[in-house]
Amino acid sequence: EMDDKYSRKMEALREEMDLRRKTEIHELEERKNNQITELIRKHEGAFGDIKNYYNDITAKNLSLISLLKEQVEEMKKKEIVLEKEKMDVMLQNKELTEPLQEAQEQVAELQKKLAHYDKDKESLMNTKARLKVAQKDLKDLQWEHEVLEQRFSKVQAERDELYQKFTKAINEVQQKTGFKNLLLERKLQGLLSLLEQKEVELGEVVSVSNLDPSALSMVSHKLKDVLHSKNDTIQDLQLQLARVCKAHNDMLQTFEAKLTAFGIPLDNLGFQPLAFPLPGQ
Repeated sequence: EMDDKYSRKMEALREEMDLRRKTEIHELEERKNNQITELIRKHEGAFGDIKNYYNDITAKNLSLISLLKEQVEEMKKKEIVLEKEKMDVMLQNKELTEPLQEAQEQVAELQKKLAHYDKDKESLMNTKARLKVAQKDLKDLQWEHEVLEQRFSKVQAERDELYQKFTKAINEVQQKTGFKNLLLERKLQGLLSLLEQKEVELGEVVSVSNLDPSALSMVSHKLKDVLHSKNDTIQDLQLQLARVCKAHNDMLQTFEAKLTAFGIPLDNLGFQPLAFPLPGQ
């Protein structure tokens, strides 16, 4: 009896240490998952800052290009007006040969206008040169924008793939957890029924056999040991059920945190994840 007693104590101690080890491993996994979530959040923030920076540069260059285009259009209009004035003046010069003094004055005036035209033409050429430089800068920015779009599409594809994996994993874990909980509950009910049956059988044996007090005391002592062992088994099953429920609920919280981090609403799942209550709640 002493050997059995200490064997049971040794087994209980071994189970307690094993449970403590599993609990510490689970806490370590939770800390690791929290660190992974924080790292993903920081990376997403950095990507958002880079995207905003290049969007600002693109917007500024587009506004500059629009301004230069407006200036070019205005120069073209001035050139057309000047060309028309030049043609009109030349026509008048041909038609009005008299008087000479008036014609000379008109020629002088036309020469002045021609000088202004040359200045405007030179200014137009300079503007065209600046426009070419701006168009080259625009092409470079468009190429950078295309590269960023490709990187963004890749990140979106990775996010969708991760979302599908999470959905599949949550379905599998819910099925396995529900099945395991059902087995544990049935096993617990079976042990309780067996315990009640053994108590009834023991009462019948005691009433039929008319044992003496010393033998009855020994039987009672053994019965208490058996009951203690069964109670330990029931507590162990309840503890296993609590661990499974807690692991399932922790997995749901991690999954919801991942969805929130990727900006995916929980309504997109198409079902409501089931959170198992802990024993006693």
